[in-house]
Amino acid sequence: MSVPVGVAQPDAIRRKVEAWLAEGDSTDAIALTARPDGPAETVLSINGCRVRVVPCPTPLAARAALHDRADGERLVLLTELTDTELGDGVLAHLSKQTVRKIDPWDLVRQMFGGVAALDPTLVRVGRWVANALTDHAPADGWPAPPGAILTRDHALRSLTSELLDLPPAELDDSGLVQWSTDARRQLRFTQLPEAVADGITAYLTGTAGHAAVPMMAAVRAGHGVDVIPLGLLAGLLWPTGTGGAVQVEAAVGRTRLEPRFGGLRLSPQQADLLHQAAEAWVYRTLESGDNGRDEAMRMLRRAEAIAAEVEITALLGASTVLPSGFVQRLRAFADAVRLAVPAGGSALSAAVARAQSALATVEEHRAAEPRRVETARMAVRLLRWLHTTDGPPPATLLDALHRQVRQDGWVDRARLDVFAGDPDPQVAEAYRLLHRAVDARRSRHDQQFATLLAAATSAEAEPGALLRVEDVLDRVVQPVLDTGRRVLLLVMDGMGVAAATELAESVTRTGAWVELTPDGGPRTGVLAALPTVTEASRCSLLSGRIAAGGQRAERKAFEQRFAAGRLLHKSALRAGAGAALDPDVLAALDDPSIRLVAAVINTIDDALDRSDPGTTVWGDDTITAVGDLLTSASDPDWVVVIVSDHGHVVDRGPESVTLPSASGENRWRPPTDPPGDAEVAVAGSRVVLGGGSVVLPWREEVRYGPRKAGYHGGAAPAEAVIPLLVLTAGDDLAVPGWAGAPVASPDWWREPLTESTPPPADPAPATRRRARKSVEQQTDGLFDLAPAVIAPAAAPQPVPTAPDLVTALLSSERYAQRRDPRLPLADERVAALLNTLIAGGDRATLDTLAARSGVPAHRINGTITALRRLLQVEGYPVITVDADGRTVHLDRKLLIEQFGLEQR
Repeated sequence: MSVPVGVAQPDAIRRKVEAWLAEGDSTDAIALTARPDGPAETVLSINGCRVRVVPCPTPLAARAALHDRADGERLVLLTELTDTELGDGVLAHLSKQTVRKIDPWDLVRQMFGGVAALDPTLVRVGRWVANALTDHAPADGWPAPPGAILTRDHALRSLTSELLDLPPAELDDSGLVQWSTDARRQLRFTQLPEAVADGITAYLTGTAGHAAVPMMAAVRAGHGVDVIPLGLLAGLLWPTGTGGAVQVEAAVGRTRLEPRFGGLRLSPQQADLLHQAAEAWVYRTLESGDNGRDEAMRMLRRAEAIAAEVEITALLGASTVLPSGFVQRLRAFADAVRLAVPAGGSALSAAVARAQSALATVEEHRAAEPRRVETARMAVRLLRWLHTTDGPPPATLLDALHRQVRQDGWVDRARLDVFAGDPDPQVAEAYRLLHRAVDARRSRHDQQFATLLAAATSAEAEPGALLRVEDVLDRVVQPVLDTGRRVLLLVMDGMGVAAATELAESVTRTGAWVELTPDGGPRTGVLAALPTVTEASRCSLLSGRIAAGGQRAERKAFEQRFAAGRLLHKSALRAGAGAALDPDVLAALDDPSIRLVAAVINTIDDALDRSDPGTTVWGDDTITAVGDLLTSASDPDWVVVIVSDHGHVVDRGPESVTLPSASGENRWRPPTDPPGDAEVAVAGSRVVLGGGSVVLPWREEVRYGPRKAGYHGGAAPAEAVIPLLVLTAGDDLAVPGWAGAPVASPDWWREPLTESTPPPADPAPATRRRARKSVEQQTDGLFDLAPAVIAPAAAPQPVPTAPDLVTALLSSERYAQRRDPRLPLADERVAALLNTLIAGGDRATLDTLAARSGVPAHRINGTITALRRLLQVEGYPVITVDADGRTVHLDRKLLIEQFGLEQR
């Protein structure tokens, strides 16, 4: 009675015949146990030998095959018959006179170089492995194992590598994800028997992790090229820690997505790992160049298309890579902004905190558009500013000017971005509401400034500490020259305070240039001549007195005052091909006998006519002449003074209001009619044009002349307050009476708000409150007022403290041992730094630490290094700095442990 056997695979037969021929057996035929269900006959050519394979279901068929054998031909008889059933007459012609079995494991040993033994765990995997190794052996054979035993891993890795056309070293999750992008390589796997596909998937799960299960399920279901898009969606459909409607929608989405995985129900672990692998692929591919970015974007768009097909687009906001996720996050942020704008009191604090949290999710998105994210940051800053309590009106024009320099100029910088807006209508509406709220408050400030400006101008008051444009040469430039230093005076035509904050950050970013301020206190500013146009204010600046005129008048007055100086206008700065600056400019900078070089740079003013100054970030990369001149004046002997002639306001588009005027000027008119609600009448010796009496608009949206990108001439502080920046090449003691500047930005610009944060008072008018004075009583001396108006940098701002912990540290024996007597870090400074970190939840930005501890901005990095060295006992990092180089962290637990403190 015969025993049922399987059909022998052609590759198995061939391998068995190869082994038979290799034995040197002289018989002409071999019988193999196999079901004779194949073709009638098959002819093989093995090493030049003709081998005919004949199915033999009966003894008669076997006898006929032997009888018909041609000379030189070898026979392979496939039969289910036993030796007894074949009979001795047939067996006498067969190899070893018996029907031989096809043992797939023997063939495996042979295919791997005749290894001595097989790993028992390989055999236990199942016969499918042996059959697959036989059926899919590569033309050049399987790679020999490293030892005498064929291990399970070597066999399965070799087989998997061959079937997936994937190098063995890439059989991990990242390699599989990349493999899934190639439909051609997936085809072979989709045609494998189910047992083989299951076995390969099980092996990949061990090498590539559980993400392999859904990957290979998608391939087998015909959706292999969508593995990455499906993985991106998996992170949204298997969320953790969510509930309510989101959880229900995710559950429905999982059900709709299952057919793309062949009906597989993914476990949360499988979904999470698949999601991680898909996102990692996106990150790598986005950073691999333009071609990679195009491929990544194609996958992202495909994921969004699948999301629409399974109706889960509402969940895309949770994605950190899908573009639609960024849009949804930005819209959620806009909703938070909209709710925060009308809020008041403690409700505003909570609403702003929620907007900050929404901003954090926007910033985390990897497909975020930088410009739109920056606008969102500016919106949050404006919300925090609105949260500050608007103090009483400024008492003097100097107070109003300082408010513009130290507070409102930063507001102007932020609101320009918000005014430029966002292309999404939902976000744009939130920004419109925010801009309206900011404008309402800024308008009150503008009116207060214009009222003080008109009063001081008509009263002909002595300037006192107020620095006017005509005073810059006498009170800023000349004192520097008197110290023996050379001065590079950069006149940035049209630069307001907002643009100056950007330029200062750009120039000082690398540390090559250090900003100086009077006595190391807050920045001060300069009052423009009136009306605030170039003809009046720049000529007054370069003449050193109130004057009007063009370049010829400027040059004549400047040369009369500084015979050994050099004044360069825009045309004089231009050079020929290959040169950034004209050779005459370089010669002037290199000539030590020329102590003062003044350069007029019109980049910003030109933008008011021909481009959009509201969307440009003004730095040494956008005002290239500044960077070129600073590079050429990097000698320590130079002191750089950056000033303007006036600021500007931008065009408000449909919000603009055009008032009638007898002149063609944009922002000033003769006093033919009384001033309206948006205007102020100004008269006095500082009014250069209009016969000494003009009407100036203080509302920024008002103009008289034709439409341009921006305007100047009016009484708004954005036009009338001129920024003043003084820089040296690293020496903060270069100029007597000046010192390294503190952090210039206000707290609300850089520090997040918490729900418990009380609304702070707006410190704009003056650092110290005092009784209201008349304009005429302003104090004498430009910087004589520094102790009363400008808080010294060495005086730390009050911060919430953890006195027990910090006091215990400063009084500990180990702290005393670690203090460096050569370069001591003052205890009060250590206390201020640690209290700031603790108040911020054991973290703070460098700018905040500098501002709160009274450290000049350019010295904070060195101060933190000293603090780290002081507190780093035995190399343990109590203080660390983030990879962004801006955020400092305190390990409070480690501090307590290293210094033996008890937290109370």
